[in-house]
Amino acid sequence: MTIYYFAYGSNMNPARMASRGMRYRRSVAGFLEGWTLAFNKRANGRDGRAYANIVEDAGGGVEGVLYELVGADEIARMDPFEGHPERYRRHAMTVRAGEGPIDTWVYIANEHWQSDTVLPERWYLNHLLSGRPWLSEEYYRWLLATECWPDATGPARG
Repeated sequence: MTIYYFAYGSNMNPARMASRGMRYRRSVAGFLEGWTLAFNKRANGRDGRAYANIVEDAGGGVEGVLYELVGADEIARMDPFEGHPERYRRHAMTVRAGEGPIDTWVYIANEHWQSDTVLPERWYLNHLLSGRPWLSEEYYRWLLATECWPDATGPARG
């Protein structure tokens, strides 16, 4: 029974998790091998804007926050925020943590929501940067260098 959730996008920000009502026991650094972070998920109703996604990449790796949820059914609270199953689908995957491999839920954008011509907005990227305590310095710097739209408007649902 999977009771973990791996956040690689805006949910690396604990304040965002709290605002979404997600209850968890602890958070630790996680690493997903064989995938790469991409800002290629089209934002719902926001032309040219992107949210985080992961794409398969044999030599890649995605850093993020692994949340131990208070119960197996807790992940259902996240589904509406991720647009599951329309925009993202929830997948059971294995993420490496300091204590070893952990089975976890990971959201991956559906193909028809992906585009190579979108960019994240700075306010959105700042949520990812809030995950700094769980990220390597190299990965954090890579995120910091991400090309973004200038902020003109506030957040919208994904």
